[in-house]
Amino acid sequence: MDRIIKITISLFLIILVSFVATAGYTAYVENAYRSSLSSTYSYTCTITTDSPLTNVTFFLPVPADPSGNSPVITRLSSHEVRGVPDTWTTELYESGKGTFVKVTAPAIIPPEGTTAKDPYAITLSTEVSSKTLINTKDPANESPMYRPVQDLKPAECSDSAVSAAGGQCSMYLTTLYASYQADPHAAVSFRSTLTGKNTWTVFEPKSNEYHTSVYLLMSGDQKDWTPVAGYLEAGIGSYDAPVTGH
Repeated sequence: MDRIIKITISLFLIILVSFVATAGYTAYVENAYRSSLSSTYSYTCTITTDSPLTNVTFFLPVPADPSGNSPVITRLSSHEVRGVPDTWTTELYESGKGTFVKVTAPAIIPPEGTTAKDPYAITLSTEVSSKTLINTKDPANESPMYRPVQDLKPAECSDSAVSAAGGQCSMYLTTLYASYQADPHAAVSFRSTLTGKNTWTVFEPKSNEYHTSVYLLMSGDQKDWTPVAGYLEAGIGSYDAPVTGH
């Protein structure tokens, strides 16, 4: 009987120690994850031209989620976005098409020496912390994108490293408005990018992210809404974080 009691007590102690060790490990891992978790958005918008533009108005698409919330709206409203020229007037504009920043300027004059191969570039940029975990797996339905997101369809990834990291790629269409006078041969381009990224450290650094970009090349005078090609890379990185969620 004593032998049975000793075996029972030994098994109980083994189970208890295992439980305490498992609970402690789980608590440590979750605490390390939550204390090190950082979610950020990085935004850029670049306009290039090889010729002078006058009477300029742009409605540039601003990344926003399906509810219209944008990580860069506050920065744009408070003029905290880097690279905005002093001659530009900017204001937010909401329409049925999506969220835009309205840019007006009397002119955009490239410096001497500007050529088609070396155009004049104006780049706006900012980084914004997110208070919540970013959905990097399904940004088209959950996270900021250049909206409206139309004609979304799978595409081959342009970077093999994205596929190797588990990423899924897509193409889509959105829109912008451009109005200005220019030489008939003037080449003007618009490119904007957004990256949403979560990073954390549990024994080693890990992360997941998505990238979306839009691009348009225009020639001569403009005065209309124009379709813009969009590209999306989603689901890149690690998704073994020790919590439920995206």
